[in-house]
Amino acid sequence: MNIGDDWFTKSMLINTLYGNKNLQTQIGNASTEFSQLFLSVLNNILTETDIEPRVASEMSAVPVPSVKLENNSLPPSMPAGMTDLPAKNGTLRFNAISAEQVNRELDGKLQGMGDVFISAGKTFNVNPALLASIAQHETGNGKSRAAHEKNNIAGMMGINGLKSYASVEESIMDMARNISKNYLGSGLTSIAKIGAKYAPIGASNDPTGLNNHWVTGVTKYFNRFSV
Repeated sequence: MNIGDDWFTKSMLINTLYGNKNLQTQIGNASTEFSQLFLSVLNNILTETDIEPRVASEMSAVPVPSVKLENNSLPPSMPAGMTDLPAKNGTLRFNAISAEQVNRELDGKLQGMGDVFISAGKTFNVNPALLASIAQHETGNGKSRAAHEKNNIAGMMGINGLKSYASVEESIMDMARNISKNYLGSGLTSIAKIGAKYAPIGASNDPTGLNNHWVTGVTKYFNRFSV
């Protein structure tokens, strides 16, 4: 065996890794074959033999433990609430619903606007339940300051900030136009996909992080219309 000038460093590395009980446990839990291969690789570091061909061939035969996400949890890289599950009552394009059914869910400045949501939905081919759900989430079901002072029920922005409307009806129509043209018309056919653009997480105009709850909030309201 040829011992190079760095034999002491390599020896310390192997002793440290092999002496780590936690690492040994993890290796042992993965598989016996994996453990043997790992120790063989470490041993070959000392002898400076060509280990790459053996590693490549033996790794292909070693079973790699799979990772299972419990309780439908998301990987750390995916923000909570960004699941792309379909809503209960399906399509986000126009879907028949009665004004009475819509009105049962509305309050504040949205109260009694069921016919308007349906009319806007028909005009722009958007599910009225989606429009109502966005309005409910954006305004705390018709109780926000923007709804009362600006008749803005969808968080619609202009060059000077939140838009002001002459009426709630005008705001609903503007929202329906926007959702149809810039979201559904662009292939964003789920609440999660719409939310990623409509209320992006980490947006500069959302310092308190409210956008984190947009998808779950809108979905919660939307699914109530299917009951």
